Amino acid sequence: MDYVIEMLDIRKEFPGIVANDNITLQLKKGEIHALLGENGAGKSTLMNVLFGLYQPEKGEIKVRGEKVKITSPNVANDLGIGMVHQHFMLVDTFTVTENIVLGNEPNVLGTVVDMKRAERQVQEISDRYGLKVDPKAKIADISVGMQQRVEILKTLYRGAEILIFDEPTAVLTPQEIKELIQIFRTLIAEGKSIILITHKLKEIIEVCDRVTVIRKGVGIDTLDVEGTTPTQLASLMVGREVTFKTDKTEATPKHNVLEISKLNVKDSRGVTAVKDLDLTVRAGEIVGIAGVDGNGQSELIEAITGLRKVSSGSIKLNDQDLSSYKTRKITEAGVGHIPQDRHKHGLVLDFPIGDNMVLQTYYHKPYSKYSLMNNKEINKQAKKLIQEFDVRTPSENTPARALSGGNQQKAIIGREVDRDPDLLIAAQPTRGLDVGAIEFIHKRLIEQRDNGKAVLLVSFELEEIINVSDRIAVIYDGNIIEIVDPKTTTEQELGLLMAGSKNKAGETENV
Repeated sequence: MDYVIEMLDIRKEFPGIVANDNITLQLKKGEIHALLGENGAGKSTLMNVLFGLYQPEKGEIKVRGEKVKITSPNVANDLGIGMVHQHFMLVDTFTVTENIVLGNEPNVLGTVVDMKRAERQVQEISDRYGLKVDPKAKIADISVGMQQRVEILKTLYRGAEILIFDEPTAVLTPQEIKELIQIFRTLIAEGKSIILITHKLKEIIEVCDRVTVIRKGVGIDTLDVEGTTPTQLASLMVGREVTFKTDKTEATPKHNVLEISKLNVKDSRGVTAVKDLDLTVRAGEIVGIAGVDGNGQSELIEAITGLRKVSSGSIKLNDQDLSSYKTRKITEAGVGHIPQDRHKHGLVLDFPIGDNMVLQTYYHKPYSKYSLMNNKEINKQAKKLIQEFDVRTPSENTPARALSGGNQQKAIIGREVDRDPDLLIAAQPTRGLDVGAIEFIHKRLIEQRDNGKAVLLVSFELEEIINVSDRIAVIYDGNIIEIVDPKTTTEQELGLLMAGSKNKAGETENV
């Protein structure tokens, strides 16, 4: 059997943890090979070894049958290996072309960058693979899904024949996921080979040829995808049976906790993104917001949490108007916030995970004493939350940056839920998480509801919105255009509403 990549008995250690324990992964030419495992199982570490970001303690790597030593990403690029990281590595103020050619610019007479030529090359690659990217657009002005395409273009521009995708659909809408899968198929038809790190079992079944499962740093099995089921893969991944359907009793909502009336909020460009929006969330219910990214969800959440100024209208929590409050005052009024971007708004990445777990309460007793941090109490609280929320970390003193994305998310959720807020805002709470962690987090959200709390869930995952919500508010062009019942709606109906259409008596009409 000819393999384009062979990672044989790879062992990678960090202080206090074995991330990869003698794992073998072999990639055939022209296949899409899934790498499946829980958060913290060692998937990204293994791929960072292949891409030259880490050096293994043991094992060997072969590329097209030749043994190689990949000491840096530049060496990986030279071998035809490209990686699209989960958190994009783009310069916001640069154009698409400037980002793609950075470090590998075509020039005139060895000194002047030939930007016209670069734009032509980028356009040619974009057209060839159906990426539909504007070479002149600024990164700050394009969607997350389009930014990911820029990352793909970067690898193709450098001549990659083997592409590694780390959780590529974690930040995409359902439509963007369909388009990305089509891009994968185009790449394979062109003779490329793909390694896909993902938690999404449906995607593995739909698009992959084989799958390697790893659990807690150990290789469990490599299987042909044909003939397997999501249930089998989930059991292999977490080592137990996983429930895909969220178990919950009927909600018994009571008084209004959150009341939003005629709310208007502008985006970063000064354009009104939330328009005369009305919404209520009651104690003892989960209200899900469904919508295509860019329809005002982010601005709405930022307005409720004090991260963005309200233009007009009111936001009331238990009859208290929060619309002019600063973020800390809103937090202390009883609002918990699981932000959609855990790196930007959820964590201080260079702080220990223990310190991150008291970011909202560090100035209160017992975490602060005589205006000094009480590290003993902080560590005690961190250990409690680490255990309760299954945050996999060597210790509470480990920098947040060193944890996997899923464990970072579990730490944030633990911090916010532990504060017992009256309103818990959960924005993309399971983004990038494995099925076991998703199951755990859904149970926690439902627990909050059953404890009489109000929960506002914002998610691009329609399955999550339908499974977890008691009511679904569909947002389009900055306004709530419909409230639907999750027990009777379908993903198709939600998709139509999210596109700005209503299906009445079989007819589709623009709202």
